[in-house]
Amino acid sequence: MEEKDAVRIRPAAPADAEALLAIYAPYVHETAITFEYEVPGEAEFAGRIENTLKKYPYLVAERGGEPLGYAYAGAFKDRAAYDWAVETSVYIRWDARHLGLGRALYAALETALAAQGILNLNACIAVPPTGEDEYLSGDSVAFHERLGYALVGQFHACGYKFGRWYDMVWMEKFLGAHAADQPPVRPFPEVRPALYGE
Repeated sequence: MEEKDAVRIRPAAPADAEALLAIYAPYVHETAITFEYEVPGEAEFAGRIENTLKKYPYLVAERGGEPLGYAYAGAFKDRAAYDWAVETSVYIRWDARHLGLGRALYAALETALAAQGILNLNACIAVPPTGEDEYLSGDSVAFHERLGYALVGQFHACGYKFGRWYDMVWMEKFLGAHAADQPPVRPFPEVRPALYGE
């Protein structure tokens, strides 16, 4: 592969909002992968990126400077006892799916989260209650299984979109051992320079 064709994974910035929204919008309009009904505005989306980066990684995969996908982590719950757990998300540009970008983004995300001291990865995934439909498949569950996530729970008919009800499952993966004297989690800005040579 020529250098210009190489995929680069880097931390996102609020200035990426427009490009990442273009990736996200089809998921809102055409799928039940996200339960958002409306695509957020650019300023709101930039704010989401900025707020996430205060504590967690928000990463972009790009080729030749063109974003092809992104992944990020967010708080699992707000209480202090949950500091070592996060919720993960990944979105790939529609025409760049099945190229290994999701796996590459999650690998980079795990590296950053492990450097922070995060132990538990949690993925909240919509699933069709009666098999696949035109808005949702089982691909996300299968993807997470391949990456070592295990199913830990299912909520029934808890999401309503496109005039139908969807179930939601939680999957989890551990990045490290759980200790009685667990060190505190470091915010992403503290580990970012070492991870990305900044």
